[in-house]
Amino acid sequence: MSIKNIRLEVMQLLEKNIDNFVNDYLIPVEKIWQPTDLLPDSEKETFFEEVKELREIAKDLPYDFWVVLVGDTITEEALPTYESWLIEVEGVDNEGRNGWSRWVKNWTGEENRHGDVLNKYLYLSGRVNMREIEMTTQHLINDGFDIGTGRDPYKNFVYTSFQELATYISHNRVAQVAKKYGDNKLSKMCKLIAGDEMRHHHAYSEFINQIFKVDPSEMMLAFQYMMKQKIVMPAHFLRESGQKISSAFENFSDSAQRLGVYTAADYVDILQKLIEKWEIDKINGLTDEAEKARDFLMKLPARMARVSERLVVPQESHIFKWVQPALVK
Repeated sequence: MSIKNIRLEVMQLLEKNIDNFVNDYLIPVEKIWQPTDLLPDSEKETFFEEVKELREIAKDLPYDFWVVLVGDTITEEALPTYESWLIEVEGVDNEGRNGWSRWVKNWTGEENRHGDVLNKYLYLSGRVNMREIEMTTQHLINDGFDIGTGRDPYKNFVYTSFQELATYISHNRVAQVAKKYGDNKLSKMCKLIAGDEMRHHHAYSEFINQIFKVDPSEMMLAFQYMMKQKIVMPAHFLRESGQKISSAFENFSDSAQRLGVYTAADYVDILQKLIEKWEIDKINGLTDEAEKARDFLMKLPARMARVSERLVVPQESHIFKWVQPALVK
């Protein structure tokens, strides 16, 4: 039997529990928070006063913070690209609307709220150039992305397990910085987004756990493959208006590193957490090739930590069209 057919069989096996996955890791629409819960209420007479207060507090947030918040927002708003990618994964039947396609659609529905609430906050803050942000978002959706997984569910689940934990860290740290500067409402907003990301991380990492039980060698090889090529962020094709895809994502990442929101050390820490979560050292019944892959993975965090320690982050901020430094302290 081909590797592709085996993966399809494993996906069909996991699909038998999809209702449990949806119930355990996603929240019904009527019960989960919505963006309006966290923003000034336009139906109330106090709306303009609330917006004025939001704008006053926003004035104290520093330049790199706005760059990171804009980058996070754009990343969240490019969700149509991510859904269209996942819906093509082997075992996900969009036409037949199987259990996996239901998972992808419900996950997308939860994620969509993140870009929605952050976009509205940015618009009300008056601290950013919304048209430039909107053009960057449109470019990102137009350009799509390539995370190096193809239609392989094993590789895609490694990616989503890693990425959801990375976004949890980023949004949680942004919440901490916002609170430090007295923006408690933005802090709550980002904290709630981070909570969603952590739930989703638990779901995708559980999919991997289940796969390791039935196809350990191929799952190990898929994990090694993804870590060898490195996990690229969803917005790695980020670009500003009038620009080609070049260094925009790198400049955004530098802002995140300076702010301490997401660093090279965090990347290494996530890898270590996944190795421990999946108990890579305890998995039995591996082929010789998979044993070598395990050995590679077990040694990788220490190797990457040494590289990250030598990383030099530029101290001077890149000036994005999204945020003019004259507008920000």
